[in-house]
Amino acid sequence: MLRSASLRRAAPLVLLLPLLVQAPAAATADDPEPDALQRQFAVAAERQRVPQSVLLAVSYLESRWDAHGGAPSVTGGYGPMHLTDVVTALAGAGHHADGTEDARGDDARAPRTGEGAVERSARSGEPPARLRTLERAAELSGRPAAELRTDTAANIEGGAALLAEAQRAAGRPASADPADWYGAVARYSGADDSATAAAFADEVFELIRTGESRTTDAGQRVTLAADPAVVPDTGQLADLGLRTVPRGPVECPPSLPCAWVPAPYEEFGDGDYGNHDKADRPVSQSVDYIVIHDTEADWDTTLRLVQDPTYVSWQYSLRSSDGHVAQHLALKDVGWHAGNWFVNAKSVGLEHEGFLTSPDSWYTEAMYRSSARLVRYLAQRFGIPLDRQHILGHDNVPGTVTSSIKGMHTDPGPYWDWAHYFRLLGRPLTPSAGPDAGVVTIRPDYATNLPVYTGCVTAGQACAPHGSGAVRLHTAPSADAPLVKDIGLRPGGQDSTTGVNDTGARASTGQSFAVAERRGDWTAIWYLGQKAWFHNPQDGPTAVSARGLVLTPKEGRASVPVYGRAYPEASAYPAGVPVQAVSPLPYALLAGQRYVVGGRTPGEYLFAPTFDTSGHRVVRGQEEYYQIQFGHRVAFVKAADVRVSQG
Repeated sequence: MLRSASLRRAAPLVLLLPLLVQAPAAATADDPEPDALQRQFAVAAERQRVPQSVLLAVSYLESRWDAHGGAPSVTGGYGPMHLTDVVTALAGAGHHADGTEDARGDDARAPRTGEGAVERSARSGEPPARLRTLERAAELSGRPAAELRTDTAANIEGGAALLAEAQRAAGRPASADPADWYGAVARYSGADDSATAAAFADEVFELIRTGESRTTDAGQRVTLAADPAVVPDTGQLADLGLRTVPRGPVECPPSLPCAWVPAPYEEFGDGDYGNHDKADRPVSQSVDYIVIHDTEADWDTTLRLVQDPTYVSWQYSLRSSDGHVAQHLALKDVGWHAGNWFVNAKSVGLEHEGFLTSPDSWYTEAMYRSSARLVRYLAQRFGIPLDRQHILGHDNVPGTVTSSIKGMHTDPGPYWDWAHYFRLLGRPLTPSAGPDAGVVTIRPDYATNLPVYTGCVTAGQACAPHGSGAVRLHTAPSADAPLVKDIGLRPGGQDSTTGVNDTGARASTGQSFAVAERRGDWTAIWYLGQKAWFHNPQDGPTAVSARGLVLTPKEGRASVPVYGRAYPEASAYPAGVPVQAVSPLPYALLAGQRYVVGGRTPGEYLFAPTFDTSGHRVVRGQEEYYQIQFGHRVAFVKAADVRVSQG
C-alpha cells in the first residue's frame, strides 16, 4: 500500500490506506440444512429462467459462494452474487493510517512519505454503474435492498435477475442452454471494454466445463457439476457495444485483459522528478520478488495517483469487480512502492483495488484469479520461485534501517487468503516432509482460523471474527502466555499486541520457519531471535511439515547481525557514488538458532538519484547475503557469518 508524497505538487486526492477493516462473524446460513444455499441457487435459477450452472459459476467467480455475513467486499459488493452498493458500503467506513515509510526506501535522496491520514472519501462524484448493481437488482427482483445485502436467497435472486435482464437486452431468449448466455455473463462483469468482459465470461465458462465444489464460510456445501461439452457462443460479445482498449506495450499473459496506463517520468525542478526510475532489468539487476499491495482507493483514484509525477509508482493495478489489469511501468524500470530500495530495485509491485469498508474487507475471486495469472507470468519470465520467500506481501518487506522499522506498512494484512492464492498459482501449500521435520510452513485453515484482532475501527476494540491466514506467537506453549516481543517495533521491550496492524507476533500462511521445540499441541519456531510458540494441534494443524535449507551462526559466533537490505561493502563503490551504510537492524541471530533460507544474493545497490540516467550505476560487491524468514518480515544476513545445512 502506498502513501501520498510530502511534495510541492501533492495530489489533491486521497491517501491510500492500509487494510484495517472490521470483519464480520462467519456467515450464518438462512437455513440450517447444509444444502440450503444449493437449493437457493436452484430456486433463483428457475424463477428468473437462468441456467443454474451459469448462476453458480458467476457467483463462484465473484465470491466463491461466500456470504461474509452480509458485509461488503473491498469494492462494496454484497453476498454470493457480489451485488455492489458502494455508497452504502462506504457510509460507515472509517479511515485509518498505518505506516510512515518512504516508498522509495533510498537514503541517497529525500524521502517520499505520507503526512498522516486524510479524512476524506476515496472516491469522488457518482460511482460507476459497476459499483451500483444492487440498486438495479432490487428493482428487477422486487426484493428490498436491505434483503439483497444480508439475505443469501434474495441476493442470489437479485443476481439472477441481472443476468436475465442482460439476456433480454441482447434480444435473446431465456435459453436453458448455458452456451447461449455468454453475452449476458460478459455484461454481468461490469467491464466497459470487450477484452475484460470476455476474460470474465471465459473464466465463468471454464468453471462450468470443469465444475467446482466447496464448503462456504457459512458451512454450506455447494456443487457446480462439470459440463465439459459446453461451448459458449463467444460471438455474442460483439453485440454488447463495449469499447476496444488497445493493449499498448503491456507485459501480460495473452489471456489476461491489460491496459497501458503509463506512470509519468518527468523532471519538475530542484532535482525532483517522478514517479519512478529508469532501469534495464533484468540485464542490470535480477528481478527476484513480487510484492502484493492493497490500495484502499477506487479504480479511478488509483489511476489518477499513479499518473501524478509527484506521487509514487508501481508496475500493475488490479480492479476488484472484474479482475481488469492496468500496467503503469515497463518491467525493466523500478517503481517506488515497497519502502525498501533494495527490494524496489529487484521487485515488481502489484496494487489491488479496494476500499476501507466496515465491517469486512473481502477480495473477489475475479481479482484473486487475475492476480495469480499475472504472478505466474511474471515468475516464469524472471525465474522467480513461487514461494513466500519471493512472493511477498508489503507487510513482509523489512525496514531498511532501525529507524524505518516502525513506519513500514502492513498491507495486504491478515485477511488476504494466501493459501487460496497459492492454489491458484499452482503451488498449493502441502507437506513436503515427515511429521518430525525440522521446518514447518504455516498453513491454518483460513475459514476456521479466527484469531482475535483489535483496532479495525476503534483502537483496542475487538474486530468481529474473520477467517485469517495468520497464527499468533506466544512466549510459552499457552494461549495465556504473553505474545513475543519485537524490539524493532517497540524498543522499550513492550509485548506485542493483537492489533490488526501489529506484525510483531504474527506468522503468516506460506512462511516457513525452523522448529525450535514441540510440546503437546504446541510448536515453537525461531522468530526474531527468540523462541515463539503457536497452537498446532494434531487434529487441527495450523502448519505442515516442510523441507528447506536453514542457517545458523558459524562455530564460535555467539550472534550475527541481521540486515534489512543487502548492500555491498564500502570498497565496492566507485568514485562519485556515495557509500551506503551497511547498517544492522536491532535484532540478532543467536548461536543455536536456525532460520529458513530464502535465497543467496550478492550485495547490490542501484545508484539512481537523478533524472538523468547517464549517471545511474549498479554497484556490486564481493559480500554475499542470505535472505531468511526472520520474523513476519524477511531479513538478510552475511553469508560469511553463517553456515547452511538441510533443515
